[in-house]
Order: sequence, then structure tokens, then C-alpha cells
Amino acid sequence: MSDTKDSLIAAARDAAQGAYAPYSNYHVGAALLFEDGAVVTGANVENASYGLSLCAETVAVSRAMVEGRRGGLVAVAVTGPRTQAQDAAPITPCGRCRQVLSELAQLGGTDPVIYCVGEREVREVPLSALLPDAFGPANLG
Repeated sequence: MSDTKDSLIAAARDAAQGAYAPYSNYHVGAALLFEDGAVVTGANVENASYGLSLCAETVAVSRAMVEGRRGGLVAVAVTGPRTQAQDAAPITPCGRCRQVLSELAQLGGTDPVIYCVGEREVREVPLSALLPDAFGPANLG
């Protein structure tokens, strides 16, 4: 793996340690890489009213937006909990997170690579393959 990819995955794993997941005990971390080299992270935040829980990717995008980032998204790493199972499959962003990531990417005209991290495998998928024909800001004009 490249140093950038390794660093982004490490940032996502570090972020997962800050997850608030008392109900599922499924700690997810996300790290967003921008064109200027900045990395913004997030972790899942659960809520007793389950539907109000926030995914790691959504938290990271929210943080990026609050920092004034509007586009420039180059890559995203998403990690789940470390397991004893050597065959733990790579995790992918849920549908809601795909849409949230797509909005940020469309603002800058990018198609970021998503690193879906498993225990032994990292699947690299362009966001456009995870969410083909995505709805976005241009659809409202």
C-alpha cells in the first residue's frame, strides 16, 4: 500500500477509538483526504433512539463542512472494529453515507476513491461505483 493510503487507513482506525457505540459495540472510523493534504476524521455516535445515531462518515463530512471545506475530496478510508476473524470482510459506507460523501465530492467535481477496510483486505472503489447516478446539487438547478 502507498504511504498515503496507509496513513489514511491509520487515521480512520485511530478515529474509531473515539466512537460512542454502547449499543452495538461496533466502532467505525472514517478519514477524509482532501486535495490540500488535510485529513478530517469521524467516528460513529450512537443514540438510545437508534434512528438518531450518526455514522462515522457523516460525522467526518459534517466536521469538514464546519471547517469550510466545499469539495476537494480525494479519498476516504472506512474501518470497522478489529476482529479475531481473519476473514472479516471490508466494510463499505451505508447508503446514507454514500449520499453525504457524494454531495461533498460533487461540490468539487471529484470522484474520490473509497478504501473499504477489512481485517486482511482493503477494497478500493470509486464513490461513483458505490452510488451510480447520484443525486446532487446540480439536480436542483
